[in-house]
Amino acid sequence: MNEHLKKLLYISGITLFIIASFIFVAFQELIFYSKKPALINAEPRIVLIGSGKNFESVTRILHEEDIIHNSFKFKLFARIKGYDRKVKAGEYLLSSSMSPEKILETLAQGKVYLYPITIPEGYNVHQIASLLEEKGVGNRSEFLKAANDPAFTEQLGIDAKNFEGYLFPDTYFFAKNLSPQKMISAMVKQFHITFNPIWEKRSTDLNFSVHEIVTLASIIEKETGIAEERPLVSSVFHNRLNKNMRLQSDPTVIYGVENFDGNLTRKHLTTPTPYNTYTISGLPSGPVANPGKASLEAALFPVKSSYLYFVSKKNNTHFFSTNYDDHRKAVRKYQLNQ
Repeated sequence: MNEHLKKLLYISGITLFIIASFIFVAFQELIFYSKKPALINAEPRIVLIGSGKNFESVTRILHEEDIIHNSFKFKLFARIKGYDRKVKAGEYLLSSSMSPEKILETLAQGKVYLYPITIPEGYNVHQIASLLEEKGVGNRSEFLKAANDPAFTEQLGIDAKNFEGYLFPDTYFFAKNLSPQKMISAMVKQFHITFNPIWEKRSTDLNFSVHEIVTLASIIEKETGIAEERPLVSSVFHNRLNKNMRLQSDPTVIYGVENFDGNLTRKHLTTPTPYNTYTISGLPSGPVANPGKASLEAALFPVKSSYLYFVSKKNNTHFFSTNYDDHRKAVRKYQLNQ
């Protein structure tokens, strides 16, 4: 081997060593970068990654939002790990106190920000639809359309034409623009968990269907402001049903009035609707609200009493009576101030 060739091989070896050393150092620096947050104790913020954004656009958004401070290293690490082809659209809660690797994992796994949504006991389906729209996680009309789809109720195991009564009141965590079907499915799933097989058997023992119990529970929910009174209110309705007396519940009348303005009139009470329990016998055609666990339990397990009437004392409690004369006296006392 001549001297020229030896010299060439030596130089090539040195060059390869330098390049390899450079790549090794650069790779180690990139790994270090991926593990280290840009800032400490930075406030998180909502960042929207729109549908159809390429990774270049995603990187630009993160840089503009001050989530990342080195776009080149961020893109390079993402491409080496394959994250650049996995980013999912949505709203994310991100911060520069998160490591670049954690940011990329969050985007690739689609860990979008979930809004806490509390459905109050006694809300009807229209109120729930409005609440979801107000919170920015849904569209009111789309939710109502899904909630009144009989094919969807059958699919979720609900023996009714719509989901009124089965959207269980609880706190849920929904992503923005989650489909109404998925929101409804989450609420109905919670209803099925609550209304367990023991309660289903209890319904049968009382000669009620599950739908009838849910309907009765919804009336109890709307009639009571004090939790302790629910089993007593339930006993009144059970007693009236057993005696074939009309339930005469104002909340059922109100539910059947389109665009109710808050003023319940005699005309409302005398106008027949499928929900007006002043004009129809038995239960209305369906629930008038979505009852919570306590009201469902009260409908299934009323206390034993002889009460047939109750009237509001205007302090969230009621006066209960066993006969109409005592009820009229209570109405004069508590409602008419006589």
